[in-house]
Amino acid sequence: MTTEILPKNENDSIQKEIISKIRDYINFKNLEPGDKLPSERKLSEKFEVSRGNVREAIQTLESYGLLYSKPQSGTFIADIGPVAMNGMINDILRLEEPDFKTLVETRILLELKTVRLAALRRTEEDLKEIEEALEAYAEKVMKGEDAVQEDLLFHLAIAKAAGNSTINTFMLTITPEIITNFAKYHVCDKNVAFTGIQEHRDVYEAIKKKDPQLAKEKMKIHFKLLYQYCYNIND
Repeated sequence: MTTEILPKNENDSIQKEIISKIRDYINFKNLEPGDKLPSERKLSEKFEVSRGNVREAIQTLESYGLLYSKPQSGTFIADIGPVAMNGMINDILRLEEPDFKTLVETRILLELKTVRLAALRRTEEDLKEIEEALEAYAEKVMKGEDAVQEDLLFHLAIAKAAGNSTINTFMLTITPEIITNFAKYHVCDKNVAFTGIQEHRDVYEAIKKKDPQLAKEKMKIHFKLLYQYCYNIND
């Protein structure tokens, strides 16, 4: 028996279709807060999709506070009126996946904040993790190997040192997409990886000195090529 893994875009399309059908079912049945939805099995049969797809759609609506589940009891409509329910689901259906350029832009904006916080809040343990990530990156580069993951590990260590769990979680969320697409979009030439070693060291030293302004300035220098990529800047 084999399990078919759907491409991300196709799976997203299925999820939106199921969410739309759940919205239509709630409206058709005039369900109110506290009313119970049919089981995942019944919904999967009704919508002619897998139970796993139904489960993912329900979990999405739960994450927005529109549904809630009770162990051994089922899934129920949250305490929200029909107008708000329909409006929020429509907004969810209109959400678009961020393209790679917007992910990189978000990373730049976010990290200029996190590096300042890291310089202010870092502990000795945080500093050690940043240094270890830096050395791992340098080692890979000197061997002529791809160091994209080590590069991002360095930046994740800085995010952790910032002491903000929300920022750290967000960085972890966007990191896989960036790793996957760095080579595809040719953002960084291999030759600049050597320059990156010194740039990383400069950022590290600023954080070590607990100088937030210097840390931000060094990070901006490190992001020069990303700025050019995002905003089509030419020297």
